[in-house]
Order: sequence, then structure tokens, then C-alpha cells
Amino acid sequence: MAADVSSRRWVVWLLLTMALCLSCAEAGRGQVPVKRRLEVQRHLRRLNKRAVRSIKSPDGDIIDCVHISHQPAFDHPSLKNHTIQMRPAFHPEGLQFGENKVASQKRTPPLSQLWHQHGRCPKNTIPIRRTRRKDVLKASSIRKYGTKKHKSIPNPLSVDPDLLSESGHQHAIGYVEGDTYYGAKATINVWEPKIQQANEFSLSQLWILGGSFGEDLNSIEAGWQVSPDLYGDNNTRLFTYWTSDSYQATGCYNLLCSGFIQISSEIAMGATIYPISRYGGSQYDISILVWKDPREGHWWMQFGNDYVLGYWPSFLFSYLADSASMIEWGGEVVNSEPDGEHTSTAMGSGHFPGEGFGKASYFRNIQIVDDSNKLRTPTGVGTFTEQSSCYDVQIGNGGQWGHYFYYGGPGRNSNCP
Repeated sequence: MAADVSSRRWVVWLLLTMALCLSCAEAGRGQVPVKRRLEVQRHLRRLNKRAVRSIKSPDGDIIDCVHISHQPAFDHPSLKNHTIQMRPAFHPEGLQFGENKVASQKRTPPLSQLWHQHGRCPKNTIPIRRTRRKDVLKASSIRKYGTKKHKSIPNPLSVDPDLLSESGHQHAIGYVEGDTYYGAKATINVWEPKIQQANEFSLSQLWILGGSFGEDLNSIEAGWQVSPDLYGDNNTRLFTYWTSDSYQATGCYNLLCSGFIQISSEIAMGATIYPISRYGGSQYDISILVWKDPREGHWWMQFGNDYVLGYWPSFLFSYLADSASMIEWGGEVVNSEPDGEHTSTAMGSGHFPGEGFGKASYFRNIQIVDDSNKLRTPTGVGTFTEQSSCYDVQIGNGGQWGHYFYYGGPGRNSNCP
């Protein structure tokens, strides 16, 4: 009997030793711990809703056509009984300004998203880019996946000499402040800037801002970005972002959390924009409008002339529940200072503003929405950049482009070590 018990103990010890060795081998091969793997699986089930149809994009993305009432927004407890608003009560007056103007000397086809080459989503669904396991695993935590770092907003009013080193983000922007704003519009030149390291990104966007630049900042953002960490490649992608507490606990990119309510079946947040501009060649741009519906109070987004994408419900915000106090347009990069040097991650086209059309990136027909729900040209546009030798901005005015500016740069160079 004693020998039998001893034998069983030996077998149990052997099995535990083998399990421990397997765990060590998994860790040595970079395998994901079981607990984290389960957390990621649960998170993916929350993000990747059941699809009516799935479309494989040429770039490898899977676009899931999800019923409009099953989208991630409705995971928010305050939206459980929300009635979807299928169109804004009002568009801003004067929307025709600058529309359908040809930006390039060459005739070019209209922009689309790459997944359109393989199909479209049916009526009453919205296209959602499927989140992959490997994308989530790149994040330092589940909570931080799909979020920006705290203090990444460009503050042109700051005189803090530690601003640059504190945030690790650099900007080249035009901005207006000192009034109340109810939206903004711009046409943005589309490029595919080079990214030096996967943990860096380069984007071009507009910011709708309310509150201070402290812990309570409200922000709505939209534009294009290249972010290997977020998307797993270097493609140029349409994106949105929102936060009501300066990127601390609220908000996210695209539809990676509950908040933004999408109504369009045509455009996928986070999907690749196609085609893109080439240095000295054809130029492409996208038009983005964000405005506050004066009746319902929600913040709406329109892409191009034809696609109203959806809205951010006003209850998500504190200051922006009323109006914005600053509008910004421009570029942003992450400078992680690899090897103690400035990053060579490019902004815009990767060329300085002085090179002009076809070589430097631009924002044109920048406008704001006033308290009468009218689009108008902004007054007193300022510019801001932390290091003009790395990334710069130059404004102009006149002709079909209205108020415009060229911006960007290559990052590290002989004047930006």
C-alpha cells in the first residue's frame, strides 16, 4: 500500500515537473501567459461583433459588416436604450465652399478605401475593421490598447520648456482660439510617411478642443495616420479619436471602445485610404468636417462630400457638450528618440513646407463652424511647432484654396540631430 502511494506521488511530481518545463519552454519561446491570453480573447469578443458579411481587403484586413444596432457603441451603459439618429438635423450652412475643386494639376480618380475593391457592406450594417490578436498583444495592457498617451495634444499657448521632452510628441499645426467654435473643416493632402520604429506614428488631423490642457481636456479628432503599433503595417488609414479627460481613462481610436455611433455602411474607421500622393506626382486629398448639430447637440463627422459617418453623443463630454474653445489642424509624430537621437519618422510628405505643391503636404480650405451653424474662414490663425528644424508649418491665403498651410518635415537631419 505504502509503495502504491509513493508511486502515485512520484507520478504527480513527474507531471508537475513536466508542466513546469513546458511553461518555461513557452516563456522561452515568447508564448503568451494563459491569463493574458484569456484576457485578450475576452477583449476580442467584445470588439469583434458578429458579422452579417465579411470582406477580405487586398491589404490583409478583414472588414466585418455588423448590424448597425450591434456596433461597439452600444456596449456603453448610457446607450443601452439609445435611438440611433440616422441623419443630422442640420448641416452647416455654406458647405458648398471649396467643394469639388481640383487640387492637382493632373486629373485623378476619387479616393476610396482599399477594401472597396472586394465588395461593400449591405444596408443597415456598418463596416468594422476586425481587430487581430497580435494587434492587442502589442499593447502594454488591454486597457491601453487603442488609446493615445496622456499629454499628446499640441498646446501652442504653453511656454513650458519641458513640453517637448515631457510628451514625446511633436507637432506642426495651424490653430485658432479665443472664441466659441461649433465645428471645423479641412481638406487634407494624403501621404504615406516613413516610420522609423513600430512604437512611433505619424498623423495629420483636425482637433476640436474644449477645457484646459490639464486633466479635463475634451478632444474630438479625425484625419489620417500611419501607426504600425496600432494596425500592424505602414498603410495610411482613416481614423478618429475622442477623449473627455485628456487621454487618461476615456476614449479611443475609431470603434475600439464604446462612444462613437456609426451610421455609414460605406466607410470603415481604421481602413486603408487609397490611392495616396506621390512626390512630384499625382496628389490626393480627403475632406473632413466635424460639427455640432444645434438641435440634438451631438458632434457629427462627414468624410468627403458624400459620407456622413456618424456622431459622438454630447453626453460623452463635459466642455464639448456646449462648444469648443480651440480648433487645431496639422501634423503630429511620436519622437521616441531612438539611440538618443531625434527620430527620422516623417510628418506629412516628409518634406519641408518650402518645397510647395506636389512635394510638401498641405491643409487647404480650413474653416470653422460659428454659433450660427455657418461655415466660415477663420480669423487670426496662428502656427505652432516645437522644433521647426525637424517639422515646420507655413500658412497662406487666397484663390480656390482659401486659408491653407503647408507643413511637415523629415525629422532627424543635419539641423535636427
